[in-house]
Amino acid sequence: MTPTIVRTPAELRQIDGSVAFVPTMGALHDGHVQLMKHARPLGETLVASIFVNPTQFAPGEDFEDYPRTFDADLERCEESGVDVVFAPTVATMFPGGIDSKVTVDPGPLGSILEGKSRPTHFRGVLTVVSKLFGLVRPDVAVFGEKDYQQLVLITQMNDALCLGVEIQGCPTVREADGLAMSSRNAYLTTEQRRQAAALYATLRAGAAASADGPSAVLAAAHAAIDQAPGVELDYLELTSADLGDPTAGDARLLIAARVGKPRLIDNIHLTLPPSDSQSSPIEGN
Repeated sequence: MTPTIVRTPAELRQIDGSVAFVPTMGALHDGHVQLMKHARPLGETLVASIFVNPTQFAPGEDFEDYPRTFDADLERCEESGVDVVFAPTVATMFPGGIDSKVTVDPGPLGSILEGKSRPTHFRGVLTVVSKLFGLVRPDVAVFGEKDYQQLVLITQMNDALCLGVEIQGCPTVREADGLAMSSRNAYLTTEQRRQAAALYATLRAGAAASADGPSAVLAAAHAAIDQAPGVELDYLELTSADLGDPTAGDARLLIAARVGKPRLIDNIHLTLPPSDSQSSPIEGN
């Protein structure tokens, strides 16, 4: 069944029953499809939003060039069982203009990793997600683990602001060679696409050394990425699952790098052994 397209808050208020929600910026791929299929049984109505949020792009980033494929996105939504596609205008999302002084501050976790490289990014992300939650009023919202820091910050915001949405993360969907699916993969040339597989290979190398502790994880990961041609490393860091100090148990190894013009991110879960000497998030770059 073809999804109903709605563009205004008044149309959203016509939705009855429980709502499962998948926010997107469009240019949908199999990773988005997995999110929507995961969300399908979680509510009576499945809503997906398609909105390229200008406030999470800094000057000089790819807002104007970001792929916009609305007709193809609708087909993806239909095959995933989406009932309603919310496709607002910028004026609907930011009635006072995108320079509104009322925004969501991501706090300290918004200034590390992605936030260190893109200082305004998470303020834009959290502000628009909070607006989408207020408009769609979902019971459950589903996000991908590829954008792991985003998932942690949205969960933190949801709890801190008492928004009452159940947040669920979905595992990263990958290409056959391990590259995390991303709308920005479309920017890669054939050669860059081959080189980009090094990001996941690096994460796997680090995870394979996890039994020997944090230093071994980063040493193995760096040994892998240092041999990867065409990859310009931004960061390679090991943190706890909540992006704090890496301690025994669940942890995350996160990477960001440029392959040609595109900037790609990825991460992997790993388990660290007990240790008496853990310090702040261990940086590899």
